[in-house]
Amino acid sequence: MLLAKGIWIVVADGEKALVLENRGTVGAPDLALVFRAEAPEVIEASDRPGRMADVGPGHRSAMEQPDFHRLTAETFAGDLVEVLAARAGAGAMNKLVLAAPPQVLGALRDAMPESLAKVVVAEIDKTLTRHPVPKIAEIVAAEIDSL
Repeated sequence: MLLAKGIWIVVADGEKALVLENRGTVGAPDLALVFRAEAPEVIEASDRPGRMADVGPGHRSAMEQPDFHRLTAETFAGDLVEVLAARAGAGAMNKLVLAAPPQVLGALRDAMPESLAKVVVAEIDKTLTRHPVPKIAEIVAAEIDSL
């Protein structure tokens, strides 16, 4: 499979996402920014974790502190999928490549409706958000060519 003209590439991590479109050719990809999304700032609770009664007189157990970073990343993935599904439903794109770390790919898959899952042609389990766009094009093209 090749990085065809018009294909959308989502480059995401738990904090931000770049949605890019290949406006170039297969041999010379030219990725243009469609939109950028950022997760809201993680606000952690200032209270200590709660405690609950345990078996036995006077026994209490501490409750685990929620992982606010993970919860924010999962919510962000769900919000991103909603926007992508709306754009796909409107006909803005018909092929999609996902490039994200494994945990984010899993969150995207979990939130993805079947209609959007049908347009996903490749998944790349790499963190590419800190790379410049030309380098992203190079890495994604190489990964897709190896499939």
